[in-house]
Amino acid sequence: MVRKGSEMRSEARSEMGGGKGSVEVIQIMERDEFRGKGRLFARNILKPGTSIGYHKHTGDFEAYFIARGEGVFNDNGELIPVKAGDVGIIENGQSHAIENTGSEELEVIALVLFD
Repeated sequence: MVRKGSEMRSEARSEMGGGKGSVEVIQIMERDEFRGKGRLFARNILKPGTSIGYHKHTGDFEAYFIARGEGVFNDNGELIPVKAGDVGIIENGQSHAIENTGSEELEVIALVLFD
């Protein structure tokens, strides 16, 4: 099966996770396609100054691949600059956030799987 990019569902999420501004979320896979093993595989597009708020993972873990742009990743309270090519790994029980501090869009590929 191939899903074309033009077929992926896109939505704007305002103040995602308590963050600033609106994040465009493009669903790479829909929740019912995970066969009970996960809940999210998406491209998150953050315009300059927007963020995904600080939140805790319980019962799952997440990987963030920075595909484009730059920002600041909050890793359990530690602020770490990130840029294209970097990966953030959020284990079950850990917390995180991300903010676009650059001048161009920040694209984050997010994958959430159940622990």
